[in-house]
Amino acid sequence: MSGLNPVDVVEEDAADLLFPKEFENAETLLISEVHMLLEHRKKQNESSEEEQEFTEVFQKTYNYTENFRKFKNKETIASVRSLLTQKKLHKFELAALGNLCPEAPEEAKALIPSLEGRFEDEELRQTLEDIGTKRSLQY
Repeated sequence: MSGLNPVDVVEEDAADLLFPKEFENAETLLISEVHMLLEHRKKQNESSEEEQEFTEVFQKTYNYTENFRKFKNKETIASVRSLLTQKKLHKFELAALGNLCPEAPEEAKALIPSLEGRFEDEELRQTLEDIGTKRSLQY
């Protein structure tokens, strides 16, 4: 007999925004934000007197975030996060929209099913266009 009460077991399903208790107080990060943190760590290491070798996991994560980040500078990242924070999005939806940057409401709802029925297409379209504009104007 396990120590879990069947009532405490939550069936995980991102489409319905059902996550385990461990994630209740967790914050989500955009891939671009993770890249900034890793970049900062890399620069710290390079400027220290005793430069350390980064682990393979660090290097692979850095390369991944370099390839898949959508936003290149702090100002754009902050602006996109601010825009998405103003919407009534779950933190999972916020991160998914900021990382995937879908172009149309239909694409967004296909990638993030929890958006279906919660947002009108026009509202979602405007948000996606705003994100796209911020992406295209970054330096």
